[in-house]
Amino acid sequence: MVTKVANKLEMTPAAFLAPLLRLMAWENPKQQLSSMFNSAGLPLMAFLLFLGLWSAAASRIETSLGNVPGPVQVWEEAGNLWKEHRRGREKAEVFYQRQRELNERILASDPDAEVRIRDYTGQPTFVDQIFTSLYTVFTGFLLAALISIPLGILCGLSEKVNSALNPLIQVFKPVSPLAWLPIVTMVVSAVYVSDDPMLEKSFLTSAITVTLCSLWPALINTTVGVSSISEDLINVSRVLRLKWYTKIYKVVLPAAMPMMFTGLRLSLGVGWMVLIAAEMLAQNPGLGKFVWDEFQNGSSSSLGRIMVAVFTIGFIGFLLDRVMLILQRFFSYDDGAAIR
Repeated sequence: MVTKVANKLEMTPAAFLAPLLRLMAWENPKQQLSSMFNSAGLPLMAFLLFLGLWSAAASRIETSLGNVPGPVQVWEEAGNLWKEHRRGREKAEVFYQRQRELNERILASDPDAEVRIRDYTGQPTFVDQIFTSLYTVFTGFLLAALISIPLGILCGLSEKVNSALNPLIQVFKPVSPLAWLPIVTMVVSAVYVSDDPMLEKSFLTSAITVTLCSLWPALINTTVGVSSISEDLINVSRVLRLKWYTKIYKVVLPAAMPMMFTGLRLSLGVGWMVLIAAEMLAQNPGLGKFVWDEFQNGSSSSLGRIMVAVFTIGFIGFLLDRVMLILQRFFSYDDGAAIR
């Protein structure tokens, strides 16, 4: 039972706990202790060394806003941001409670009266901006996946299509989000015209920019994965006279799945990096705008808050990468997609 649980843990971000479980079952103790040291001990030592170097260097670097904040100051700013979030939620709850009480009084005097709840328009908190960024990046990533996977399958199955599209792919792949953003902004402003827009233009601009920059890794890897399928499998599908959609579903997708997920993993990482720059310039109320606002604010706590955002961006990027690895192990037979 312990071994089964340990094997399952190895497919999750908590893989470092698997040697501990095996050690509790006294399964090759020396090997498990070595695995625990390599998976948890060494990273912890490296992290503590990083904190020590950061703390020592921070006090020696003077900026226009004061000394660079050390780990303690950044931790304090993280606590302050959380307190601000709690206060913001409390204000929002009071705002909605007042409306509910007002509507109850109106309905009590006139049951046929029309009542409504207005949205809270207070400043988004740091936590709200995290969720805005996640929503934006997943929107852009899903759009990129919907475009890149079918197109990659088509390019992988047809040499003529691949030859036709490959020059365009190679031209657009290295284009920076800073180059795409002005074009996307102008197109969205010209096309998306509405008196009551369902989505904010800043959100659309950021999401489309993420799509344009993140679809290439998934497209290229899907093409390589499909084109690398064994010729024997293709011949079997021909002998069985499978319809094209059955061939793709039963033969192409299972065989190309490892490469496809590698591409999707890279695309999500690229999209998360691109998002921050896109939000800074498009003023989408996410983490990118938070960093830009704090930079413009120039208060004594701005550097600490920006560093909180930096660590948050990095940690979320790490979690997104782990999620894609788990999905890769779940949906494909790729044993090499270990959680590391």
